Amino acid sequence: MLKFSATQIEQFHRDGYLVRRALVPQSVCEVMRLIAYAHLDAAVEPLEYESEVGYPGAPASLHAPGGRTVRRLRNAYWRHRCFSAWAGDPNVVTPVQQLLGEPVCLTLAHHNCLMTKHPEFGSATGWHRDTRYWSFERQELICVWLALGPENPDNGGLQFIPGSHRLTLAPEQLDSLDFLRTELPNNQALLGEAVPLSLQSGDVVFFHSALFHSAGINTSDEIKASIAFAYHGISNPPRAGSKSAVAGSIGLPLR
Repeated sequence: MLKFSATQIEQFHRDGYLVRRALVPQSVCEVMRLIAYAHLDAAVEPLEYESEVGYPGAPASLHAPGGRTVRRLRNAYWRHRCFSAWAGDPNVVTPVQQLLGEPVCLTLAHHNCLMTKHPEFGSATGWHRDTRYWSFERQELICVWLALGPENPDNGGLQFIPGSHRLTLAPEQLDSLDFLRTELPNNQALLGEAVPLSLQSGDVVFFHSALFHSAGINTSDEIKASIAFAYHGISNPPRAGSKSAVAGSIGLPLR
């Protein structure tokens, strides 16, 4: 069972993320891939399409070319036992409990999906914090991201600004949707510190919900696919009446 060392926990709190290589066996990843691609081919609801995210470069509508390119297979937890088993795996739950310092819950409202990035119609994701649209008593959550295949700058892999979860930004540094305004000189200095990740199937990233991250377009010939779940501490519930509270959370046993 995965447990982080004191040094790794300190690194997480400093940088906002940790990568564990080859944490998930290839046999497990292959099952997840097969199910994910079958659901993509059959367009099994609930889905989010590229035309619905509204990012620059995305198709303008469902009826535009590429408008029905799938961005996310939503509600991964209930799609198949392989996804829910991974969400509650001790190799996920135990390290997240270490990082948050208490028993944790899986939020069903955020992430809880298979993320895809398609060639041609997969739009870029700007620099943002997940907390821009999450509503909890404290903005201290952790995303656990499992790569189901290679991820790198060529196919729209993740990029992080290390330590940015500890920054307090002026309101004018963000646009109306709380994305980082990349044209500002002080933000460009931040972007100069960005680190692109290179992942292989089975690699897992643990990252703080307030860490700035982005992902470019997919210039490869293959669909990039990842599983993402998000966790909050038991003492940090979603705010009543918020979108974060609507779908509820699942308490996970102390490991």
